[in-house]
Amino acid sequence: MITVALAGNPNTGKTSLFNTMTSSYEYVGNWAGVTVEKKVGTLTSKRGKVIDLPGIYSLSPLSEDEGVASRYLLEESPSILLNVVDASQLERNLHLTVQLLEYGVPVVIALNMIDVAEARGLHIDVRELEEQLGVKVVPVVARSGRGCAELERVMTAEIRQNESRRFDYGPLLEKAISELEAKMPIQMEPKRWLALQFLEGNILVLQQLRKFIDPTWLQSFYDGIEREVRQSTGMRDTRQYIRSQRAAMIDGWLQRAVRETKKDRRMLSERIDDIVTNKVLGIPIFLAFMYLTFKLTFDWIGTPLSDQLDALLNGPVKNGIGSLLDTFGAAEFIKSVILEGIIGGVGGVLVFVPQIFMLFLIISFIEDSGYMARIAAVMDRLMEGVGLNGKAFIPMIIGFGCNVPGIMAARTIEQPKERLLTILLTPLMSCSARLSVYSLFVGTFFKSNQALIVLSLYVLGVVVALLLAKVFSLTIAKSEQSLFVIELPPYRIPQWRTLVRSTWEKGKGFVRKAGTFIFGGSVVIWLLGYTGPGGWNVPMNESFLQAIGSIVAPVLAPLGFGNWQAGAALLTGFLAKEVVVSTMGIIYAAPDGGLSEMISQFFTPLQAFSFMVFILLYVPCLATVGVIRKETGSARWTWFSIGYALAIAYVIALIVYNIGKVLGFH
Repeated sequence: MITVALAGNPNTGKTSLFNTMTSSYEYVGNWAGVTVEKKVGTLTSKRGKVIDLPGIYSLSPLSEDEGVASRYLLEESPSILLNVVDASQLERNLHLTVQLLEYGVPVVIALNMIDVAEARGLHIDVRELEEQLGVKVVPVVARSGRGCAELERVMTAEIRQNESRRFDYGPLLEKAISELEAKMPIQMEPKRWLALQFLEGNILVLQQLRKFIDPTWLQSFYDGIEREVRQSTGMRDTRQYIRSQRAAMIDGWLQRAVRETKKDRRMLSERIDDIVTNKVLGIPIFLAFMYLTFKLTFDWIGTPLSDQLDALLNGPVKNGIGSLLDTFGAAEFIKSVILEGIIGGVGGVLVFVPQIFMLFLIISFIEDSGYMARIAAVMDRLMEGVGLNGKAFIPMIIGFGCNVPGIMAARTIEQPKERLLTILLTPLMSCSARLSVYSLFVGTFFKSNQALIVLSLYVLGVVVALLLAKVFSLTIAKSEQSLFVIELPPYRIPQWRTLVRSTWEKGKGFVRKAGTFIFGGSVVIWLLGYTGPGGWNVPMNESFLQAIGSIVAPVLAPLGFGNWQAGAALLTGFLAKEVVVSTMGIIYAAPDGGLSEMISQFFTPLQAFSFMVFILLYVPCLATVGVIRKETGSARWTWFSIGYALAIAYVIALIVYNIGKVLGFH
C-alpha cells in the first residue's frame, strides 16, 4: 500500500485529479483556495491512499491552509509526491517543484491543463523537461481524466526511486547548509531540505529545529547568514537570494523545454477582464449577475417548480397517506404526527428544493467559470476601505451557499486579525437555509418583485458586514496592513457533468437535513404544539409551543412581528434556519389553506420584510456556531459572534420597520 501526497500551487487542478484518481467527489472550483484542509481518498486500484493537500506557492506557510501542507511533510512520510503543475504557468509552478524535489521521496510531475497551454501557443517538450528535472513528467487533463491511467502506472514504477535532487546554491549557502546539517541529530531527516527551509524562514521548520538545537545559536547563525548575503549579493535577505538562484535554474530549463508558437496574442480572458473587473463597471455587473440569479431562482424556473412540488405534497401525497392511515385504522395521534408534524414540517421545507438547487447550480457555474476570483478582485478596493482585502470576500461568497464552508475558507487569509474578522462576519451572508424562509414570504407578499426583494436582502447582508468590518477593524480587532494577491484563472465553459455533480453535492446536504435533522425537529415541535399544561391534543394557542413563543413575543413587538408564532419559529431557527419554515408549517397548519394563505393573515408586507431582515442577521445556526468555535479556538469569540449578530439584527429590523411605517408602507 502506497501513500500519494498531491502537492501544487493553488488552482492547478489537484482536487479534480484527486476525484479522478479516487473515483470520489470533493469540492472543485476554478479559483484559488478550494482545498483548505487535507483530504484522504483511496486509489481506484485499491493499491494505496491519496492525500490532497491545500494549494501552496511555497513550503514556507503564510496562512492556516498552507501550514497544513508544510506540517504534513514534516510529520508524515508519503511514499511518493505527486506534484500537480499548471502547464500554462510553468515558470511560477516550478519554484514549488524544486522544493519538493529536494524533499527526498520519489516525485512524479502531473503536467495538468496541457490543453490550456496548447491553446495559449505553448509547446512543451515533455521528454526534455523530464531530462532537466530528473523525474517523470506525465501530461494530463484532470477535468476530463485524460492521462490519469498513465499517471498511476508511472507512479507505481517510480516508487522505487527515492533520491532527492541536489541543486547548487553557491559557496556561501552551501557552507551554511553543511554547517547546519552537522548540528542536526541523526534522527532528523531530510537534513538538507530542513536546512534550506530554515534559511527560507519556514517557521514550522524553525520550531522543529529548536527542539534539538540551541535556539540562541540558531538565531545567531541565521542573522549571520543574512548579513553575509546582504553584503556579498546586495539582496534583501536569504529568502530572496534562494528564490533568485531557483529562478535562474528554472529559466534555463524552460529555455530548453518550452517553445512559444503564438506570440503577442491577447487572451480572451484578458479581454473579458477589461469589462468585468473594471473599477466602474465591476460592482454593477456583479449586482446584475446576482439579480439574474434570483430571477432564475424565483421568477422563471425555481418558483414554478416549487409550486408544482407543493401541490403534489399537499395534495395527492398528503391525501393518499391520510387515506392509507384511515384504511389501517391508525389512531388520531399517529395521523396527526404524520400529517401535521412530518408532512406539515418536513414537507413545508422540501417544497423549496427546486429553488435551492437552482441557486446552487448558478453558484457552481460562477465557481467553475473563473468568475469567483474576479469578484474578489473587484471587491478589493471596497474591502480595503473597511480594513480587509479582496481575499476575505471569497469566504463570504461561499457563505451564500452555506456559512460553514465559508468560515473554513477563511483559512486562506494570511493575516490572523483579518482571518478572525472574516470568520465573525461570514455568518451575515445569506445562506441557502435562509432561502426557504425568503421563498415563503416573498412568494406570499411580493409576488411581482421576488428577485428584487431577495437581492436587497443579500446586498443588505454584505453592506452590514462591511460596515461592521470597519468598526471591528478600528476597535476589537485592529488589523495590520496586508497585501492582496489573487490569481485570476482563465475563463472556461463549465462542463455539464461537473455542474450537475457540484450542484448535487451542495444540495444533497439540504435534502439530507430535511430527512434527518428537520424530520426530528418537526416531530418535537409538533409534540410541543400538541401538548400543553392542560394535557394532550390541546389547541395550539394553549400548547407548550405557545408558552415558549410568548416569552420572546413582547421583545419582538417593536419589530412588527410580536406574536408568539414568530417568536417560537425564531427560537427553533437557532438549530437550523430551515426549521423556521417547518415550525410555521406546524403552527399554521390548516385543512382549508396552504401555509402562504395562513401567514398572510398574521403578517403585513412590511412586517414580513422586517421578519426576513431579522432572519438574515440574527444568531448563526448551531452548525455555524460549532465551526466558529473550532476555527477561532475561543469560546469568547464564539459567544461574541452570537451576541453581536442578535443585537445588529434587532436594531436593523427595528429601523427597517419604523422607516417603512413613516413612508406609509404596511
